[in-house]
Amino acid sequence: MKAILAAAGAAVALCASPAAAQEADEIAAASGNAEPTVFDGDWLSVGAGVIYGPSYRGSDDYVFSPIPVVQGNLGGVGISPRAGGIALDFIPDRDGEVSFSAGIAAKLSRNRAAQIKDPVVRSYGELETAIEVGPSAGASVPALLNPYDSLSFNIDAVWDVAGAHNGMSVNPSITYFTPLSRGIAVSLSVSAKHIDDDFADYYYSVPAGGPLPEFQAEGGFESAGVNLLGVFDLDGDVTNGGLALIALGGYSRMLGDAKRTPFTSIRGDADQWMGAVGVGYTF
Repeated sequence: MKAILAAAGAAVALCASPAAAQEADEIAAASGNAEPTVFDGDWLSVGAGVIYGPSYRGSDDYVFSPIPVVQGNLGGVGISPRAGGIALDFIPDRDGEVSFSAGIAAKLSRNRAAQIKDPVVRSYGELETAIEVGPSAGASVPALLNPYDSLSFNIDAVWDVAGAHNGMSVNPSITYFTPLSRGIAVSLSVSAKHIDDDFADYYYSVPAGGPLPEFQAEGGFESAGVNLLGVFDLDGDVTNGGLALIALGGYSRMLGDAKRTPFTSIRGDADQWMGAVGVGYTF
């Protein structure tokens, strides 16, 4: 379950519950299945999907983009997807207890680096790809409303190490996960993004002399949003791995100078929608 949910989360910049693999074992036990699950020991999930979302953050034009995903636990190190990257967790989970995660996240930020459909925004040129690296930490509380659900908290703080925006962002999120049956699960996630002045200046400032009014962006909360995820295991049993289908829809709202910049306020829209579908395989 952890692999399937996290794969979908990566497609839309979300993280799945850190306790979801534990919940897969609990579902198996509750149904009278004492056999080992695919999540015992080392395991790996790979997936691919397509996301339909804004062509840049704040755009009102939408594009399709492919998404590869890798998720698993190898040698005691958890591997979780992030939007454009991964996170490594060096704290093993313990069954039936509050679990914690701590490690490192690494992401690629390609905002306005490609697929800019708006000709006015495109006239300001494509931006460089940022490589963002930093610490990641979280906690997950199991069995809130039923024996198999969880409430998870996560935060990533990442800095650009490639010399693109030279800034940093902090990304907190809260996710509620619950299975609906042995083969179907859903999660609801709320997240936000806070950026510093360097980040805001690179992506949201507008230089003088162009078709849009000059604008100097400063840091603050860039956006906040909510996403709903659904997962369907094709053989009706998430505990044995195999293929699963994933569907997700989400909404986010641009905030602060990310909303006020002419790239958003004149040429785009502060309301941002997205949808994603994909398939994953766990073994």
